[in-house]
Amino acid sequence: MSLKIGIVGLPNVGKSTLFNSLLKKQVAQSANYPFTTIEPNVGIVEVPDEKLETLEEVVEKSEGLTPSFKIVPAVVEFVDIAGLVKGAHKGEGLGNKFLSHIREVDVICFVVRDFKKGDIVNTGTNSIEDLEILQSELMLKDMEILEKVVSQLEREIKALGPNDPARIRFNALKKAYDIVAQGSWLGDNLDKDYLEKVKDLFLLSAKKKIVVVNCDEEDLKSPAPIDGGIRICAKLEEEIAALSQNEQKEYLEGLGIRESGLDQLIKVSYGVLGLMSFYTAGPKEVRAWTIIKGATAPKAAGVIHTDFERGFIAADIVPFDKFVDANGWKGSREKGFVKTIGKAEIMPENVVVEFKFSV
Repeated sequence: MSLKIGIVGLPNVGKSTLFNSLLKKQVAQSANYPFTTIEPNVGIVEVPDEKLETLEEVVEKSEGLTPSFKIVPAVVEFVDIAGLVKGAHKGEGLGNKFLSHIREVDVICFVVRDFKKGDIVNTGTNSIEDLEILQSELMLKDMEILEKVVSQLEREIKALGPNDPARIRFNALKKAYDIVAQGSWLGDNLDKDYLEKVKDLFLLSAKKKIVVVNCDEEDLKSPAPIDGGIRICAKLEEEIAALSQNEQKEYLEGLGIRESGLDQLIKVSYGVLGLMSFYTAGPKEVRAWTIIKGATAPKAAGVIHTDFERGFIAADIVPFDKFVDANGWKGSREKGFVKTIGKAEIMPENVVVEFKFSV
C-alpha cells in the first residue's frame, strides 16, 4: 500500500520549502506571495531504511546476487497543497480547489510558522492561531456537509426502529456533526466504528493529522508550542538536501540532532496511521512492504500481488535480527528460526517473509 501525505498550511509558512527539501530537488516554486502553489506538486520519496542494505549484504553472502538485483524501499507520496486562507470553506481564495486536493490524501501534515524571518508575508507568527485557522476551515466545510445529510435523514428515520441501518447511520452522522460543531477534530474524537459509517462522505477532519512547526535552526531542540508537534527547520532541511546520507547524518549530529525532518515526518506518519513494514529478500530483489498493523498474513501477501492473497497457503517468517544472525534463509532454517503462519494469523512487524501460494 502507498502512503500519501498532504502538506497544508497558510500562505508562506514554508510548505514548498519543506516539500523541496523532502524531494531533494527544487520542484515546488517558492515565492513571497500567496497562491504561489495552485495545482498541487506531487513527489515520491523513498522511506529511509537501513535494514535494506543489511539484507542485501546477507543475501549476497548466502546466495549471491543476480545481475539485475535491486533494492526497493517503501515509498511515501508527498503532496504540496496550495496555501489555505481564512474563508476557504466558503471558497475564499482558491478554497474549493484546495479542499478537494486535501480529500485525496491519507494524512494531513499541517505546517505552521514559528520562525522569525521578518521579510516573509504571513498572516501572523502565532503557530497556535495558524493551526486553529487551518483546522477550523476544514471542520467548517465538514459541518456544511454533515448538516445537509443529517437534516435530510432526520425526516426519513422518524418511523424507523432503533436497529434500522438508516437510524444507525443517522446516529453516527449526528455524533460526527456534534463533535465538529464543538470545534473538535473528528479523527481524534470519533470512535472507529462511527468513522467507518461516515467514510463515504470523505470528511476532511476525519483524516489523521500531523503538525510540523517550521522554526529557526536554533529552536530545533526546544519544546514545540503545540502538543505533539514536530519541530522542523525547513530551511535547514533544504540546505542539507544536496548532501549524501552520511554527510547529512554527520551534519545533524554536529547540531545535536538525531534525525532529519524527513525521518521524523515519515516515522510519525506511520505511527498515526498504524502502519508497519515487512521484508522480502532473495537474489533478485530485497524489498520493504508497507501494511496496516494487525493485517493477516493473506492481506500482507495481497500487498505484493492480489494472486498471492487469493491463492495464499502459508507464510514462512523470520524476525529481521535472527535472519541477519543466521546469514539468510538457509541458516535460519538450520537454526529453527523460521516460523510458518497460516491464513488466520497476524503478520508481525519487521520480519523477512516467503509466501507459499497456489496459482
